[in-house]
Amino acid sequence: MKLRELAPDDCMELVRAGRLARLACCRDDRPYVVPIHYGVDGNVLYSFTMPGRKLDMMRANPFVCLEIDKFDHGHEWTSVVVDGVFRELENEENRSRERIHAWSLLQLNIDWWEPGAFKPQQQPVHSKSPHVFFAIEISAVSGRHASKDDS
Repeated sequence: MKLRELAPDDCMELVRAGRLARLACCRDDRPYVVPIHYGVDGNVLYSFTMPGRKLDMMRANPFVCLEIDKFDHGHEWTSVVVDGVFRELENEENRSRERIHAWSLLQLNIDWWEPGAFKPQQQPVHSKSPHVFFAIEISAVSGRHASKDDS
């Protein structure tokens, strides 16, 4: 097996090509990792969630990390880690432009709202949508690529 570090541009290429990541957040020294679908524009990842543990944790500690993987044929794989800062997108009418942009990027995939919209228990009916769109400002990327060693 041959392992090599990826350049930042190569990492961002995988980030732009992907749509499923594992999001890690932490509060009170307790980590939490969940899958999210995302859209990307420049140096910002966009996603959404329902109220719950993940949102509470990111509001308490905005420093997050994502892992994005790509598995190729055989034993070949690429993995990128993204460090970033969570920012909730406002739902106020005069500040909703970025929220609409996030939705426009996410809806390019038919199941974009999974897994952010599902909860294991019955949810109460709300008079307005409880969905929370958020941005993750990318502060650093790193990655590795593994391939079969043909020597």
